Amino acid sequence: MSPVEEKVRQIVVKVVRKQDTDFTPTSTFKDLGADSLDIVQVLVAIEDAFEIEMVDEELKEITNMEGLVAYVEKKVAAKGDAKPAA
Repeated sequence: MSPVEEKVRQIVVKVVRKQDTDFTPTSTFKDLGADSLDIVQVLVAIEDAFEIEMVDEELKEITNMEGLVAYVEKKVAAKGDAKPAA
């Protein structure tokens, strides 16, 4: 598991209050029982943790956790820093 995937997983399971085992690559926010506020909190926490800015139009294309992790990894790579902020 990449450092990005590990951090995204930690953020998602904390915000949606689910077990770590509920987070799989094919999980959706709906599968995890996340409401719209949970999703916003997850996205803000990810932006803060990785010091990136996510674009709403791009986020609409994401269908599951695998897509979210890939998106964050792409944004982090574009920033040139593969480590989450402390």
